[in-house]
Amino acid sequence: MEIVSGFIITYILLINLWLFTLMGMDKRRSRREKWRIKEKTLWTFAFLGGALGGWLGMIVFRHKTKHRSFKRGLPVLTIMHLLAWGYLLNRFYL
Repeated sequence: MEIVSGFIITYILLINLWLFTLMGMDKRRSRREKWRIKEKTLWTFAFLGGALGGWLGMIVFRHKTKHRSFKRGLPVLTIMHLLAWGYLLNRFYL
């Protein structure tokens, strides 16, 4: 059971770190008017568990803040993920 919980925690940390990094990369590319990361890609990583990293990236890099879908969607998705993780932790590990 410890291996599974370790894997889950590692997964959550890595996917959030990855989306945070992608938000920074996309912001940098937008400033330089270069090829951009598709919004579909950003949303895919957010839905796969990286919403918190995306939200923090949005705040830190001031990126996608004018997009209503990101401005409202990432916080809502983050709360949904936190509730799901809390439920699973409580149900299976406590």
